[in-house]
Amino acid sequence: MSELIKKITLHDIHESLGAKMIPFAGFYMPVRYHSDIAEHLAVRENVGVFDVSHMGEFFIKGPNALDLIQKVTSNDASKLSIGQAQYSCLPNETGGIVDDLLVYKLDETSYMLVVNASNISKDWDWIQKHNTMGAIMEDGSDDYSLFAVQGPKATEALQPLTSIPLADLPFYHFQTAQFAGSEEVILSATGYTGAGGFELYVKNKDAHKVWQAIFETGKHLGIQPIGLGARDTLRLEMGYCLYGNDITEETSPIEAGLGWITKFTKDFINHEALKKQKLEGVKRKLVGFILSEKGIPRSGYSILNSDADPVGVVTSGSLSPSMGTGIGMGYIDMAYSKPGTPVEIEVRKKRIKATVKKFPLLTK
Repeated sequence: MSELIKKITLHDIHESLGAKMIPFAGFYMPVRYHSDIAEHLAVRENVGVFDVSHMGEFFIKGPNALDLIQKVTSNDASKLSIGQAQYSCLPNETGGIVDDLLVYKLDETSYMLVVNASNISKDWDWIQKHNTMGAIMEDGSDDYSLFAVQGPKATEALQPLTSIPLADLPFYHFQTAQFAGSEEVILSATGYTGAGGFELYVKNKDAHKVWQAIFETGKHLGIQPIGLGARDTLRLEMGYCLYGNDITEETSPIEAGLGWITKFTKDFINHEALKKQKLEGVKRKLVGFILSEKGIPRSGYSILNSDADPVGVVTSGSLSPSMGTGIGMGYIDMAYSKPGTPVEIEVRKKRIKATVKKFPLLTK
């Protein structure tokens, strides 16, 4: 099986930095360099760099590009201006989600879709299947590296490397510019941590140079490489969905609290069924919770009411490094979904008290 697992461009650099490399979504990825907790706190309090080059990049071009994107995605891409990005999802035909993704408007007739690594082939086939309008599709996934520079000091760390005034780049906007002497780097004010920062789309040929430049200019700030372990706890504190856990082919965007990216001002795949669901309501909802006793919730654990009846299931859970307590998210019957509702999580046959909480779970 190992020959089927790909190496990202900077694989050797991560090994030299002491990273523990694990197979993840078809790639060897750095899960941690030293400690998940230390890396998590470095991003929350300072600045860190994730190599997330396993993500997929599709380019949709031509006069019919927008028509295709509008058909396959739930959000309204017609609202995008050039230089703006949008969070969206690909609904399937049975009420679930093929994937969640970002849509970037590069110019009037070209877009970049950024998809999850584990779904690259599935998403490509899905979009291609619905490309009845003849939009031009290009898979650039093997051509790009992606670095997420996250944390309150991200702007300070990156600014010496570009003439773009990064502090003036609005959230979910981007510019294509020269960066660290490399041409056409996409600098995007996005991320998956809630700590602020940027994501940099870099051609593979420039990946080493850009990575080294970031660490050189950020050295005085204590910049650190960060693994996927901390990425997971950072996104969980914010209540950001992870595909395969919190959203799947069986979970609807309405149940997942993604009604805000599901726009019924246009036609898209399965929009009628989802519209009906939004109007009539759903039986379960994705919620966050915080434990009030010692314990760590994990995916698959039961959520119980005060009578010990199962009323839901945990989809993601961990110890919050920022708060020092167990946190998680999961689907729960609507009757128990209101913030402040007491519930219990069955952790190794022990019932641990918890409280349903509105996202983000992180309390300052």
